[in-house]
Amino acid sequence: MPMSNSSLAHIAPIHILDDDSLLNIFYLYRPLLSGEDKDDDTRLAGGGQGWIGEHWWFKLVHVCQRWRNLILESCSYLGLCLVCTNGMPVADMLACSPPLPLIIECLYEDSDIGTEDEERLMLALEQRDRIRRIRLVVSVQNSQKLCTAINEEFPILEYMIITSSDRSETLILPEGFQAPRLHQIVLIGSALPIRSQLLTTTVGLVTLCLTVDHPSTYFHPNILHQWLSFTPLLEMLVIIFSISVSNLDVERELTRTPITTQVTLPNLRWFAFQGVCAYSEALFRWISSPRLEKLQIFFLQQPTFSIPYLVQFMNATRNLRFSSANFKFSDGQVEVEMYPREGICSFRIGVICQHLDLQVPFIAQIFSALSHIFPTVEHLALENEEHNQSSEEHGAVDRFEWHKLLRSFRNVKTLRVDDGLSEQFSRCLQSDNGGLPWDLLPELQELTYSGNNKAGDVFTSFIDARQNTDRPVTLVRRNSPHSSVSSFEPAAITSVNGEAGDNFNT
Repeated sequence: MPMSNSSLAHIAPIHILDDDSLLNIFYLYRPLLSGEDKDDDTRLAGGGQGWIGEHWWFKLVHVCQRWRNLILESCSYLGLCLVCTNGMPVADMLACSPPLPLIIECLYEDSDIGTEDEERLMLALEQRDRIRRIRLVVSVQNSQKLCTAINEEFPILEYMIITSSDRSETLILPEGFQAPRLHQIVLIGSALPIRSQLLTTTVGLVTLCLTVDHPSTYFHPNILHQWLSFTPLLEMLVIIFSISVSNLDVERELTRTPITTQVTLPNLRWFAFQGVCAYSEALFRWISSPRLEKLQIFFLQQPTFSIPYLVQFMNATRNLRFSSANFKFSDGQVEVEMYPREGICSFRIGVICQHLDLQVPFIAQIFSALSHIFPTVEHLALENEEHNQSSEEHGAVDRFEWHKLLRSFRNVKTLRVDDGLSEQFSRCLQSDNGGLPWDLLPELQELTYSGNNKAGDVFTSFIDARQNTDRPVTLVRRNSPHSSVSSFEPAAITSVNGEAGDNFNT
């Protein structure tokens, strides 16, 4: 019986599409995988759920024979891969599946690899000509066989993330490991040997994250400079020191082996560093990145902070201009987030130290050096997480340190002080003789605080004094303050509390 018009109207239109149209739909259906979104900082971690999304095509090939044939015949265009994960029967998968590129994602965070899993991982790594991505979390105890397996060239490898699950030791990659098509390298608790040819033979690198967790993995600034000279396409650079290296030792090394050539990274958009300022100064002096959009710096605690080349670097970076600054004080660290007039945080800087009376002088010292970069900052916020003053020698912050910090922001129009800082901060707005420092926040128009009446009384005297000098300020008290301290993290090395560690979350 012929089908009626009403019956035809219920036929799924996808069945009448030609192959090209159907293939385009499949291509658009693909999930955005880690590393493909240049605005996604979680690519350092393999992208949230990792790369298991590479299985997106499994269900589609079981819909019908036509879809199966079309997808498998277009595997290169669609970027089809097979994924080897924990517990995967690798031998069966290799024997029963088409010879597609491989992704290895094996995470052994809580225990050593069992014998069977180790054999499966080694079997997968033997397919080096087919491996496109590697993401491993393994212990150093299991590193010997791993290093033997990767001590070769991997011709199509594009993404590599290797993390040591035992942060007390470091997994050193073999010198013979090469991957000329690498786009992303993330090493956490693992490191490159000094004589590694990996970076010098990988000219298409886009993301580089290196951590120094152990003295054996330390690399001289000159070595890093040489590596970076071979990465002209680099877009994201993360250097994390979790061990304390003294400024004096770095300066001595630079005296013996100075850096003398400039490296330009024209595509660098995001640069993050954690360590001592002598090391970062060596980088800022000899690296230029005119298109930088996001800069994140965390200093390990040290007596003084000399940052002339950071100042020079920021002056040369036209994208780093700000309208607001948010200071966040907590038990383990102080960090500052700087925002442009519109958009996300583009500059973060902080110091890992324990007590508020140290945090304020340290960050004031840094911002005094950077003050001429912030003429457009009009909004200032001071936030606090309750401090545990564990020793009597750590008490109130010297008011002149607060003054030093505030003088870095001469054009601020609004100031917000959260509960926990209100009472102490309010004292800095009075001098010993009861007068007010004339040059503090001369353009201030509104002061918002949360706290008790005692703090409000001191703020009121400040407001009255400003009124008497024809520079009136509106005082606002918030009844339900919200204070939050966020960590200095793009998303999974955990934030530290009071000791040298990783403040970048990969």
